[in-house]
Amino acid sequence: MKKKVISCILAASMVLSMTACGKSSSTTADSTAAASSAQDSTTAASGDGAAADSAATAESVDVSKLEPVTLKMYFHGSNVTDDSQTMEAVNSYLKEKLNVTLEPIWGTWGDFDTNSVLSLQGGDDVDIYFTSSWSADEYNKFARDGYWVRLDDPENNLIQKYAPELWKTLPQVLINGATINGSDGCGVYAVPGYKDIATQNCWDVNVTKLKELGYTVDDIKNADYYTFGDILKKAKEKYGKDFYPLLVEGAVLERMVDNSIIVTGDSGTGNFMSYYINPDDLTQPSSYGNKILNKFATDEFRKFAEQTRKYYEAGYIDPAMGNANQANDTRSSKQLTGDYLIGTQSYSLGYELQASQERKIEVAMVPTTDPYVDTTSSQGAMMAISTASKNPERAMMFLNLLNTDPYLMTLLNYGVEGVHYNLNSDGLVEFTDKRSDYQPWTNGMGNVTILTPTADQGADFWTGFKSYYGEAKQIPILGYAYDATNTETQMGAVANVVAEYMLPLCTGTVDPDEKLPEFLKKLEENGINDVLDDANKQLDAYMAVKGE
Repeated sequence: MKKKVISCILAASMVLSMTACGKSSSTTADSTAAASSAQDSTTAASGDGAAADSAATAESVDVSKLEPVTLKMYFHGSNVTDDSQTMEAVNSYLKEKLNVTLEPIWGTWGDFDTNSVLSLQGGDDVDIYFTSSWSADEYNKFARDGYWVRLDDPENNLIQKYAPELWKTLPQVLINGATINGSDGCGVYAVPGYKDIATQNCWDVNVTKLKELGYTVDDIKNADYYTFGDILKKAKEKYGKDFYPLLVEGAVLERMVDNSIIVTGDSGTGNFMSYYINPDDLTQPSSYGNKILNKFATDEFRKFAEQTRKYYEAGYIDPAMGNANQANDTRSSKQLTGDYLIGTQSYSLGYELQASQERKIEVAMVPTTDPYVDTTSSQGAMMAISTASKNPERAMMFLNLLNTDPYLMTLLNYGVEGVHYNLNSDGLVEFTDKRSDYQPWTNGMGNVTILTPTADQGADFWTGFKSYYGEAKQIPILGYAYDATNTETQMGAVANVVAEYMLPLCTGTVDPDEKLPEFLKKLEENGINDVLDDANKQLDAYMAVKGE
């Protein structure tokens, strides 16, 4: 274990110097270049001049020598009902730059986990998949299982050949997070999205309704989960029996309340391991120390589950939140219509501006902790090339172009200028009503820092964004990811138990006095302690290598 960890740490530190090497001697058409330079700056505004400059590559693509290729790309978190005009513009541009046609698959929060895994396991001809530390096609596991192409393979270094300038735009923490032990050794198996590098969970507050109730955002800031009762009660009384003021994503809610975090490498279909952060000093361990725990067996979880049950019984939580087949889509719908008072949100700086515009209400985000960097956040949104892809070189070229070209990134995220948005006199984006038909998940797309800023964000938004996340504190076990090779049987069995009990307990739809003891008994019977023992041995070895 130590040897593997050391090799990956060293490899992460060497990636930048490696990609700065001279050009490949390969003479094939797809090997003669990376991606083309960005379109002339008069075509699109960029929030980051350095990122825009980096889109100019060492070599230019000779498109006449490239055979036409269609790339399929599986996105997550989308709300897209009409992409016809956008994709016409995207593919016109891609044909000129790379002789590529892009066919997006707009996965939603409700269907991505199931359908992406089925696609991968069925060998579908999808070239690029969204992956992350928390999605069902979890980055580390699926890399170990051979689903992702190693991008820095010594025999065919796709990063070095096709995307050196992309790699230079990424913060070191993202490169470190992407460098893991996969099926082809220690290396990089996906392009990390340059988004909100740190984790910050927030209360998502419908300020419009809050003011109607006679409260202010300060009332939320000065309260906590256990003292929301009076506000929620007043909202229920005012807006009626079919209004559910507390809009929760169960697992996120529990982490917000208990200060537990996802352990990277845990089951993507149901996290059951937890590390507890210290909210008073994020750089130091909590009272539990540097240990991986069964969070469901802690006093914190029992207290949380009991309070959540009270809120559910009072009619503050929609029963659909406890149904895995309904929860995500119902939550997304209620967010978009403003049909809530207090929600849960994994936050990205400035998201309240986007949310306010999309939902046509005033939205505020109230943090529960300062932002912090953990392995999960550093792997929070990535794009991997499938080993089933017939065109991995062209897929790498495309990812390079997407992440370094402000015009393409803005087009694929925001749609067509004059249709989905307009540029004001300052060159900033102002959305039109057509934007409601085309809303991909921006943070799942790639390098958001080269997007044209919106009018609400302001011209200097991305400068502040980089500064904000650059100051985020690193938790003590940053870089740790569990390798479940030794406990795959137990992991699968425990995940099945978690899938049955966790969501209902985290949304109050079952009685914890009855179900929690039953849940804990089944977890032990199915081997959770074997997993925890193995995880803690690996963590101890990792911390020893770090010298802590």
